[in-house]
Amino acid sequence: MTAETTKVPFAGHKKIEKNVALLGVLAFGAVIVGGIVEIAPLFWIDNTIEKVAGVRPHTPLEQAGRDIYIREGCYVCHSQMIRPFRDEVERYGHYSLAAESMYDHPFQWGSKRTGPDLARVGLKYSDEWHVQHLKNPQAMVDGSVMPQYAFLAERDLNAGDMSAELKTLNVVGVPYTQTDIDKANDDLKNQADPMADATDLQKRYPKAQVRDFDGNPDRLTEMDALVAYLQVLGTMVDVNSAAAQEDLAKEKGR
Repeated sequence: MTAETTKVPFAGHKKIEKNVALLGVLAFGAVIVGGIVEIAPLFWIDNTIEKVAGVRPHTPLEQAGRDIYIREGCYVCHSQMIRPFRDEVERYGHYSLAAESMYDHPFQWGSKRTGPDLARVGLKYSDEWHVQHLKNPQAMVDGSVMPQYAFLAERDLNAGDMSAELKTLNVVGVPYTQTDIDKANDDLKNQADPMADATDLQKRYPKAQVRDFDGNPDRLTEMDALVAYLQVLGTMVDVNSAAAQEDLAKEKGR
């Protein structure tokens, strides 16, 4: 083997490796260039998330249930983001779309799971199943380590002024209309009252489920709100249609 064949293509790297200051400057330059390439395009686009048909803000009752979900720390054990891997898709359903979380503040993606992912749990089980599972998880799922939340069925829902909450969410980009904000407190009650006229509510919130959720129509409880929230997860978007749209978009980009 001759010296010609063993010649190092770029011997200057030794000089860089031995000079800490030079290495630092070059590394910093590489980070700057990479940062500009990644960040600069964001200044010329309106939104990094493509909107998907069906995605809407939560109803006041669903939002109240989401607040309880966060309050009780459900996000610690349950994520709401199905990754695009075969094992996850086969177990939990179609992988999550970014648009499905675009109105969530904060989002519930999570980084670990003690329990199953809940991104598509909506309508997978009956209201009664959810109520019994929340009251006594071990009776519904053998070996479950989930705490019991029977007290939710005994607590009247005291969500505060939902108009103020929706107004705040509107400030950070959730597209609630002024009508939604003005009617928030009435919408909260009407969604869990099967006897109420919810025509306007369902017109403003497509696919909103209107019924008594906890099995006790005489009271509006925290259980009503949490079950209403769980039952809407993953139901807003026709994922098969959304997947087809994504495939078409990829084809156009090629």
